[in-house]
Parts: sequence; structure tokens; C-alpha cells
Amino acid sequence: MTENPRSASPETVARWLAAGDAMLIDIREPSERARERIPGSVAMPLSSFEAQSERLRDRVVVFHCKSGGRTRSNAARLSAAGCREAYVLEGGLDAWKRGGFPVDVDRSAPIDLQRQVMIAAGALVVLSVTGALTLSPWLIGIAAFVGAGLMFAGVTGFCGLARVLALMPWNRRANASA
Repeated sequence: MTENPRSASPETVARWLAAGDAMLIDIREPSERARERIPGSVAMPLSSFEAQSERLRDRVVVFHCKSGGRTRSNAARLSAAGCREAYVLEGGLDAWKRGGFPVDVDRSAPIDLQRQVMIAAGALVVLSVTGALTLSPWLIGIAAFVGAGLMFAGVTGFCGLARVLALMPWNRRANASA
């Protein structure tokens, strides 16, 4: 096998899948996959990848994420799975959809956790700044707290807001079914 997975276009991957020549692996987390996924793809989230990678031995595998960024940044880790040949879906799920290829969509599933964090953090900042301008300047502290939390999450990889949102009833249902 090559050192790092090579890139394959959505058109090429669709041909391989139709012919049964490759296995498509979705490395996104269950909360992301719950809302939309490529039919026939196999869930193998990065968070538990090594524990499941034995299934890939001696296979031709195409890895994908949402946009291709995660698969590229984890190329060495994915290559270590021992696949006969490994590829990365160029542009990920986004490129697959732009190419007009089928996607299973469950609109009742919540949007992915990262987007929920962005919406909640943005709303808290807008509300605190508005409150600081109209009610009390001390409310700006909420925006500072949210900003500090986002910086901490970026540096450490731990996001307290994501952990809280994951406990919400709509996210628990999505994670249990994914």
C-alpha cells in the first residue's frame, strides 16, 4: 500500500462502488452521520477508528468526511489500517452532493454538534453584547467567557459547550440511533 491515501474523485468512487470494487468508510462521528450519509457507506468514526480498522485489512477502501479536511489531516492514521489500497474521497460528502450523487438524508435528525456549538456561542455573544449596550455593561462578561471557552476548546480539544449540548434530548436520540 502507498504511504498516504491517494485522492479519488466522486465520479471515480461512484463507479468503484457500483462495481463493488471498493468499500466506502465514513470517518465522521455518529452525530454528523445521523443527518446525512452516502448510501452504502460504513460508519467508522475517527474516535474509535483503530478498534475497528481490522475490518479494512487487504481491502480497497475510500475514506470520507464532510469536506475532505479531516481525511487529509488524518491520512497517516488512515493509511496505518493496512488496507490493500486506500483513497480519500476528494472534497468529501460536500463534493459527492455537488456531483449529484445520492445521499440519505434524515431531516428529523439534529444538525451536527459542531454547528450547534457555533449557533449557541454566537447567540450568547450577540445577546450579551446587546444586553451590555442596553441593560448593563457587565453583561459583556458573558461574551468574554464564551470567547475564552472557544479558545480553550481550540487549544485543548475539549469543548464544555459541546458536552452540554450532547446531553440535550434531541442529541441523545440521534446518538442512540446512529
